Amino acid sequence: MKIYTLHKKQRLPISVEKAWEFLSDPKNLKEITPDYMGFNIISGADRPMYAGQLIQYIVTPILGIKTKWVTEITHTEDHKYFVDEQRYGPYALWHHKHFIHAIEGGVEMEDIIDYKVPLGFLGQLVHPILVKPKLEEIFAYRQKKLIELFGNL
Repeated sequence: MKIYTLHKKQRLPISVEKAWEFLSDPKNLKEITPDYMGFNIISGADRPMYAGQLIQYIVTPILGIKTKWVTEITHTEDHKYFVDEQRYGPYALWHHKHFIHAIEGGVEMEDIIDYKVPLGFLGQLVHPILVKPKLEEIFAYRQKKLIELFGNL
């Protein structure tokens, strides 16, 4: 069982409060997700984030195949971090930690995603060709959109 980790950091010239307000609102995820992913929230985004919250999405990650994805917000500490874990979806494991750190002139946002691809050995073969590049592309898009929205530090 191979578990992969994706680790990203980004600095933005905004306050911790503004970063938290944006990142902790599930509705904003659509804005920082590439359009081709067909991201659509089905339920669970009608309240401010809280531990135990279930959010259901439809995504189209590859080949136009629509996939249901259910995540649970398992941990949250206001203005510091939250964790979402996949309960149902395309990964065998998805554990995504979001941290917000105050730095001089703004914030540093840190994402640490531990994930496992499905299909055992076959999934591991496809990971460097399809899964990892797709995740890198999605997070590059996020970084670009966040700079468009808030500027760069």
